Amino acid sequence: MRSTALGVLVTLAALPVAAATLEERLAPCFACHGERGQSTIPEVPSLGAQPEFYLSVQLYMFRENLRNAEPMNAMMKGVSDIDLQRMAAAISKLPAPPPAAEPPDSGRLERARNLIQQHRCNFCHNQDFSGEKNAPRLARQREDYLAKALRQYKNNTRRAYDASMADVIYPLTDTDIFDLAHYLARLP
Repeated sequence: MRSTALGVLVTLAALPVAAATLEERLAPCFACHGERGQSTIPEVPSLGAQPEFYLSVQLYMFRENLRNAEPMNAMMKGVSDIDLQRMAAAISKLPAPPPAAEPPDSGRLERARNLIQQHRCNFCHNQDFSGEKNAPRLARQREDYLAKALRQYKNNTRRAYDASMADVIYPLTDTDIFDLAHYLARLP
């Protein structure tokens, strides 16, 4: 992971402040998030098929240091609002990731379904977890990343732009979080 991050930072240093094309701006993104937005790096999300508005807000939050995750903050430094929107639009059109390859555990799936009903996760993220506007796509996201993100919301090291996520996550245990991640990563 560190060697990948170092490679991205070296690539960033070589790019002019205002890259000539959208493709040049996006190239460092795909170094970590995978070609066509399909991540293969542990705890790094796949970006394909994320809602455009959600991506725009996340890129803005990285640029403004409202969300901290290097090298994202460095990559977004100085990027204009229009370029953030163009980047988000291009990334949102990439294909959704495939479901996790490992077979599901039926007990964990059932526990996750119960948690989803209890906490109404599918209210903001859609019934199929495809995401909408400011709610990210969770369906088929990397399982390790989902668990990491949920734990960050729970321990308040990751911000949401409203309090509902913190309210939903607060009562969840680590087992609950891992069951939800297991379920969401395997959705068709």
